[in-house]
Amino acid sequence: MMQGCYSSFIEALREEAARAVSDLMYINNKKIPNLLQVTWLGLNAYLFIDTFLWYNKAESYYYTRVILGSTLAWARASAMCLNFNCMLIILPVCRNFVSLLRGTSMCCRGALRRLLDKNIMFHRLVGYMITLHAAIHIIAHFFNIERYRISQSVEAGELCNILANIGNQSNENFLNPIRSYNKNIVKEMFVSIPGITGFAITLALVLIVTSSTELLRRSFYEVFWYTHNLFIIFFFGLVIHGAGQVVRGQTSQSMLLHNPSYCKDHYYEWGEAAQCPVPQFSGSKPATWKWVVFPLVLYTFERIIRFWRSQQEVVITKVVTHSSGVLEIQMKKIAFVMEPGQYIFLQCPSVSRLEWHPFTLTSAPEEPFFSVHVRAVGDWTQGLLAACGVNQNLSLEPWQLPRLAVDGPYGSAATNVFHYHVSVCIAAGIGVTPFASVLKSVWYKYCSPSNTMGLKKIYFYWLCRDTHSFEWFADLLISLEEQMSVRGKTDFLSYHLFLTGWDENQAAHIAFHYDTDLDVITGLRHKTNFGRPNWNKEFRYIADRHSGTSIGVFFCGPKSLSKVLNSMCRLHSSSDPRGVHFHYNKESF
Repeated sequence: MMQGCYSSFIEALREEAARAVSDLMYINNKKIPNLLQVTWLGLNAYLFIDTFLWYNKAESYYYTRVILGSTLAWARASAMCLNFNCMLIILPVCRNFVSLLRGTSMCCRGALRRLLDKNIMFHRLVGYMITLHAAIHIIAHFFNIERYRISQSVEAGELCNILANIGNQSNENFLNPIRSYNKNIVKEMFVSIPGITGFAITLALVLIVTSSTELLRRSFYEVFWYTHNLFIIFFFGLVIHGAGQVVRGQTSQSMLLHNPSYCKDHYYEWGEAAQCPVPQFSGSKPATWKWVVFPLVLYTFERIIRFWRSQQEVVITKVVTHSSGVLEIQMKKIAFVMEPGQYIFLQCPSVSRLEWHPFTLTSAPEEPFFSVHVRAVGDWTQGLLAACGVNQNLSLEPWQLPRLAVDGPYGSAATNVFHYHVSVCIAAGIGVTPFASVLKSVWYKYCSPSNTMGLKKIYFYWLCRDTHSFEWFADLLISLEEQMSVRGKTDFLSYHLFLTGWDENQAAHIAFHYDTDLDVITGLRHKTNFGRPNWNKEFRYIADRHSGTSIGVFFCGPKSLSKVLNSMCRLHSSSDPRGVHFHYNKESF
């Protein structure tokens, strides 16, 4: 009797602990991304407001405010936020650093790992914030320069005139960097260190931001790649931008002898009365380097690692030409270790010595090679296909193939497929590549005698515009279908193929062969669907079959569909922590 009560008590504790863990995971999954985003925005707001108030009230900058007014505080507050965000913007693109964080136990799964998958998104957000504060900083300094010039005119007032003329004597330090009212302001701006570096920084930032827009990045990737290397000029100019010390305040030694609270009303006695000597001014020493030194050192090591990897020999073992302009390249490299769903960066020196392009690995770790599928969508990819003899339909010998350099592999969202009991993989067009690796590896693990995989069910959706796009991937699906049928595991993988575009002849041919056992397009037992899926219906079906489960949703494809799927995940996730929850993961490079 006592033993039965004890067992019931232990079981109740286990259920309560499981419920608490489920509640905690729900809170983390929902709150951590928003919390970190709010924290970042809050730090920006705090730094801006705190710096703004300090420069707006500090006694040492009282006379500077007499000339410049509130634009002094606007310029300095935006500069502080620029330092903070310029420190952050490099970290998300340190791929090896992000991979190191992925390998730690703290970030190995859950919401924290999904945050690492959004490193490029955070990089863009920080870039937008830098652009905003750079605009504020530039506009504020335009006003400052004009007010420095006006302070020398009679209309500015006697106190401003006196402040503007301080520095004419040999024993005085100037406050106004513009020493003459009649000087050309534009020329004065561009012959100074702040002016030259400010122009270089602004030009580099404008080129980087404009080339990063979706349209230019997709259509002219090479332009995007080359202009992003202007970050070297950006950071070099940023570090030395403050060396000119244009914004000046009263020195601490001068403050002991010259109190602005009293002397501001006795400016006509400056230098004559003992209690009001002529104030002395100096600029603040450059401090930006203190903010960016660690990220720059980290990125330097990052580049050294990438260069070392790029020098390692890569052997192309096989090149396969598929339909729809898709080229499969199989390679080998010493000590290359990968996980399903990871990606690499490829460089082909015969096409470009500077450009590196990301490609998802389509092979499984269990295979004796690693492979990528390349579609000709730009100048670089077309050049790679030409170098491999695709355009001339040539069958090149291994020694005739171009040299390739490989950097990676790096983790991506698709590697998290194995962290869920149920995963939904959705691909559009060539976006199927990460799931090729995943499905291959899943099957190898599933068939292994020592299978300890926690993944129990996969829903796979693939959307294509034309029938040719199905050809290169259909062979893998046919193989998986046959092997699962033999083993009696047909319920493990549920796949749904959708053809979103077709002509009348194709439609007639498909309708004529509709009653055959195998699909006329793919050769699979599952028939191809036509049109676009009803995502509301699909998500409702999955939610009903797996109540009380955390389901991972993984997508690779266009942004428009990504927004729809993300909203579906939120719509069909239960408000109850013990209900079904969809966790959205999107591939991003």
